[in-house]
Amino acid sequence: MEAIEDDAAIVAVVKAGGESAYRTLVERHGRNVFRLAFRMTQNEQDAEDVVQETFLRAYRNIGSFRVESSFGTWLYRIAANCSLDFVRARERRRTNPMPETDVFPAPHPEPERLAYSGELRDRIASALGELSPMERAAFSLRHFDGLSIDEISRRLGPSGGAIKNSIFRAATKLRQALEPVLSGATR
Repeated sequence: MEAIEDDAAIVAVVKAGGESAYRTLVERHGRNVFRLAFRMTQNEQDAEDVVQETFLRAYRNIGSFRVESSFGTWLYRIAANCSLDFVRARERRRTNPMPETDVFPAPHPEPERLAYSGELRDRIASALGELSPMERAAFSLRHFDGLSIDEISRRLGPSGGAIKNSIFRAATKLRQALEPVLSGATR
């Protein structure tokens, strides 16, 4: 099979029955879908489950994809919805594990810096865990991925105003959670 460059052409092949071409879309978009899912679920295994569900839903609904749209944006919206569904179900089950993550790893940290980084990492993880899934996703896409409000709105679904509000609420909550640690570091 000849190499296919753009998503629309690959989708056309998949719609025509070329199921093996779907692997190209999975390989091309899997990492970004995982990053979104991880930011929303805050758990690697859960994020992997969401990625699998996202690509399964996308495959089942590939016939409804409109070629004039971006496949990546369409897929991101599916991923956001799968992530939200997963987080809501997890909250109903009352299980909410928080993974250990290295937020700001230092190349050769001193003991003081290790302690400060550990406290900061714990505060950030805790604060991110307190955000709603939409706040966490919008904040992450804006500040970690550098996406515009319009781009985030297209990917997650809510209007630009709702996205701005989610980002503002997330930033406010994070600032309040980190203030004790950061003010102690400036003394």
